Amino acid sequence: AGIEITLSPMVASFNAACEKADLVLVEGVGGLYAPLSNTLSQPDLIRALDLPVILVVGLRLGCLNHALLSVAALQQEGCRLAGWIGNLVDPAFQAQADNIATLRQDIDAPCLGILPFAPGATPNSLASALTLP
Repeated sequence: AGIEITLSPMVASFNAACEKADLVLVEGVGGLYAPLSNTLSQPDLIRALDLPVILVVGLRLGCLNHALLSVAALQQEGCRLAGWIGNLVDPAFQAQADNIATLRQDIDAPCLGILPFAPGATPNSLASALTLP
């Protein structure tokens, strides 16, 4: 669209939303290091808004590597990890229990829930799988 994404309008929108809501959830796009623009990263936005991060881990082959690298990157970027959610994206994933146990052991943040593989699920039906503070 030829529009440069900059920090100040997002910060202003976030602050306006915070004045009107009890809770504002900001969803990232494409992963921690997917750029927002040529000059703006998602860690820049996370730090500017002083947001804690909830890491969503797609439970499938390679999830341990992805999750642990993401946790290390968040720490390196000075971002706070509030917790993580496991999302079973591969119903045939046979190492699910072992991988969840490893994630619980190796991530120094609480598991906030494990979402089942549930095509067509509603937000309300999935909410029961979460343990939010």
